[in-house]
Amino acid sequence: MTRTKSLLKVPVVMVALALLYLGLIAGFSHNPYYMQILNMAAINTIMAVSLNLINGFTGQFSIGHAGFMGVGAYVAAVCSVFYKIPYLVALLCGALAAAVVGLVVGIPTLRLKGDYLAIATLGFAEIIRVIIVNIQKVGGPRGFLGIPPYTNLLWTYLFAVGTVVVISNFVNSSPGRACLAVREDEVAAESMGVNATKYKVIAFVMGAFFAGLGGGLLVHLLSIAHPTMFTFLKSVDFLIMIVVGGQGSITGSVTAASFITVISEALRKFEVWRMLAYSLVLIMIMLTRPQGLLGGKELTWEGIVNVPGRLRRFRLPKVGGGRVGTTGH
Repeated sequence: MTRTKSLLKVPVVMVALALLYLGLIAGFSHNPYYMQILNMAAINTIMAVSLNLINGFTGQFSIGHAGFMGVGAYVAAVCSVFYKIPYLVALLCGALAAAVVGLVVGIPTLRLKGDYLAIATLGFAEIIRVIIVNIQKVGGPRGFLGIPPYTNLLWTYLFAVGTVVVISNFVNSSPGRACLAVREDEVAAESMGVNATKYKVIAFVMGAFFAGLGGGLLVHLLSIAHPTMFTFLKSVDFLIMIVVGGQGSITGSVTAASFITVISEALRKFEVWRMLAYSLVLIMIMLTRPQGLLGGKELTWEGIVNVPGRLRRFRLPKVGGGRVGTTGH
């Protein structure tokens, strides 16, 4: 019973967030700009949560997530434009292609650790980008135009909720616990019979699958796929989201992805000063809350409901028979 409750905590929060966004849809449906921000927040949620599985829950340091996103984006676009494959099947093809690439890359590179793994995944992402630039059939450096705009708010938030549910249940499963053991102490986990490389590859492939899904959603939202959309800086954006939200916190990733998406757009009107202000905001968060917004903890419905009770437990100390700030009259 306790295990079932723990599996349901994050999905319940996601349902609450979905209802919140339905309210936002009702308020902003007349403005395409606000709808675009909501769509981007959902896609960034998929990317941040999937990267958190690799970096936060398994303890690896991957900065090539944009490469998997690019693979899923271009494969889904090719399926839609050249082969007229239905939208959902095209997204699945893109996600599976990214997962296969993740498997091919993960098996040799996940034997590396720390900075060496980061450099290997960065190199992979750049290789993918250079390959895309040199394939003229998908536009090369000009970009891939004419992608049908099938993605809407319904699909982005359904897939965002689905991503959170799948990854949260995985983390609470036996393979997920093995990933957590590898994160805490890989040598100790192997001494207890855990195949560290196997579980690191599983997490890597799952993260790549959902990154490919996010890429497919993105290009069908913008109707264009361009190599500059999947650069190293894009991977850094996703890395910032999980650091700000808290590594090892799914709801933290959701919160940070939404927060950073909104604040990036809010600062866009400042043009030259936007990136400076954006950097200062991130530095302030890191200085005041280095463990991230949630610091590895999860925001649960039970915790939200109990907030008033927790606040009531904080009583002001009594001084001279009365509370601070009161008189004896």
